[in-house]
Amino acid sequence: MKLLMIEDNKSVCEMMSMFFEKEKWDVEYAYDGISAVEKFKEKSDKWDMITLDLNLPGMDGMQVNAEIRKISSTVPIIILTARDSESDQILGLEMGADEYVSKPFSPITLIARIKALHRRAQISALGSSKQNKVDDDFDVKTDHFKLNSSTREAYLNDNRIDGLTPKEFDLLRVLAKKPRQVFSREQLLQLVWDYEYYGDERTVDAHIKKLRQKIEKVGPQVIQTVWGVGYKFDDTEAE
Repeated sequence: MKLLMIEDNKSVCEMMSMFFEKEKWDVEYAYDGISAVEKFKEKSDKWDMITLDLNLPGMDGMQVNAEIRKISSTVPIIILTARDSESDQILGLEMGADEYVSKPFSPITLIARIKALHRRAQISALGSSKQNKVDDDFDVKTDHFKLNSSTREAYLNDNRIDGLTPKEFDLLRVLAKKPRQVFSREQLLQLVWDYEYYGDERTVDAHIKKLRQKIEKVGPQVIQTVWGVGYKFDDTEAE
């Protein structure tokens, strides 16, 4: 794995470097926001994973996140934040990050998060390289929607939903596999996050918001809110 750690605290970098070396990962470091963006731009297709601190000199972590997402909609990003405000964490997710880990954190926890997110990214990359897809390849099909888990592609009224992050795709698949069934936020955390997750349930809301924005670019909204309960997939009126 090729990982870019964007972190101004060199002590944190030095601590994590020992764990990264144990995993035999290829890791580079950026200690401020401006150099981080420049480093990413140099070889944007090089990176398999990014960890991003929010409190950075030169350019705030939120701005760095936004700049990276302008270049790549799919590179996995884990936000590292010492900020107490949950709104900052949710805002980061809404801006396109995939995960957040609060400081101080256990190095083992961060490694576990990175591995889980990387597994999904690898599946997505393998799937997107496949060509010549036919309807029989789609393992989730409804009246107006179809999804291929192998190629990590989803279509609404034959229009592909582009730019889905690994988490967004997995959320969409879980919902679409059981149309009109209502899932609570807690259920979605358990089904989509494949490790023990201690985050706020509003993490689901942030991912749903981004997912809806991408769906609306190709057709009508098929993810509905069931107030006080959770979310469901319903494409019965998606003409």
